[in-house]
Amino acid sequence: MSYSTDFRNRVTTAAKAVEAVRSGHRVWVQPGCATPTPLIEALLGRAPLLHDVEIVHMLTLGKADYTQPRYAGIFRHNGLFLGENVRPAIAAGRADYTPICLSEIEKLLCSGQLPLDVAFLQTSPPDQHGNLSLGASIDCSLTAAQCARYVIVEVNQNMPRALGDAFIHVSKVSAIVETSRPLLELPAIASTEVQHRIARNVAQLIPDGATLQLGIGGIPNAVLEALYDRKDLAVHSEMCPDGVVPLIEAGVITGARKTLHKGKVIAGFVLGTRRIFDFIHDNPMFEFHPTQYTNDPFVIAQNDCMIAINSAIQVDLTGQVCADSIGSTPYSGFGGQLDFVRGAARSKGGKPIIALPSTAKGGTVSRIAPMLDAGAGVVTSRADVHYVVTEHGIAYLWGKTLHQRAEALIAIAEPKFRDELHEYAERSHYVHAHEHLEVA
Repeated sequence: MSYSTDFRNRVTTAAKAVEAVRSGHRVWVQPGCATPTPLIEALLGRAPLLHDVEIVHMLTLGKADYTQPRYAGIFRHNGLFLGENVRPAIAAGRADYTPICLSEIEKLLCSGQLPLDVAFLQTSPPDQHGNLSLGASIDCSLTAAQCARYVIVEVNQNMPRALGDAFIHVSKVSAIVETSRPLLELPAIASTEVQHRIARNVAQLIPDGATLQLGIGGIPNAVLEALYDRKDLAVHSEMCPDGVVPLIEAGVITGARKTLHKGKVIAGFVLGTRRIFDFIHDNPMFEFHPTQYTNDPFVIAQNDCMIAINSAIQVDLTGQVCADSIGSTPYSGFGGQLDFVRGAARSKGGKPIIALPSTAKGGTVSRIAPMLDAGAGVVTSRADVHYVVTEHGIAYLWGKTLHQRAEALIAIAEPKFRDELHEYAERSHYVHAHEHLEVA
């Protein structure tokens, strides 16, 4: 049987395809810009016939109506990384959050600890060999498809054909729903002046030839904008934003000095707009892999001069980094922060960087905190932290005493909070009362 016949035999409607989902099943949903919304909407239409269906995913875009109170007892969400569409349900207790490093999610699936019944994917149309590319979001979804008993695929004419370890063959698919719709997008928000000041400080730590890992948000976007005077930069990251495209076009990102996958941008997924979707389509400069590879610290460390740039919600005076919760309320997730902090730390010339504004809530709260808020989760331990950067400067903490850490972090805090931070450091015996901290 030719692949084209195989393909046509699997084509059906979304409503018919999701009949594979039964009560008690666990369903994986491909995240990010590849969120397969027609399949999710069809599943919601089947809600009156279901109960106790667990929906598992990382950051998805669009609505997540299965977390609404009216679906209690029918659907329950298990978030491996949280977005704004599921946070209210998590906070209200209608959904669950699993703290886990991005590099380890696939182990959770493959080991059978989190078995999957159904996987919802979105792919490109098949090539002449019957291979469907997961396009904008390989992440953990290729592995999820290999573990699930049923694989339901939205084949979208607008999904880019990403290259690398990014394909599932049509013979491995249970049902296909054909669409032609724009992918969901995550446009970059213009960076603030504070974020640009942070980015300029971060840029001081990035030499020519460095390999970059970037997260989501205004600071990573601003960092990219600050690097146009660099040469032969490279990318090894779980995620690529739109901002890498102009740097490639300007000849800044070339990968020419890369020590692993020379000349290639290595990524697990993209989060952005049609600009990057079009750019990665059939582009051999981009090589996509599941995140158990891209986020493996031992793989990351093989990139010399690996610069990992991640964000935080709070950093306390000992260097503990809270990045996944606001107090005891889950906010996002571990993502790849610890994976890349540890990988970059073991890279020859590597630098793990935590970058954050010095304040929150309109300048009324210091993010450099005496201690983390009650219930706050530690994503990166104080033993793992190397560089902490705010708009006020750079603190280097690795191998430093509590005394030295407190001094360095107070020096990059918002000036109006430095006295109270110093007072706390004295009471905690991090510094001595008679000492004067030299702060910028």
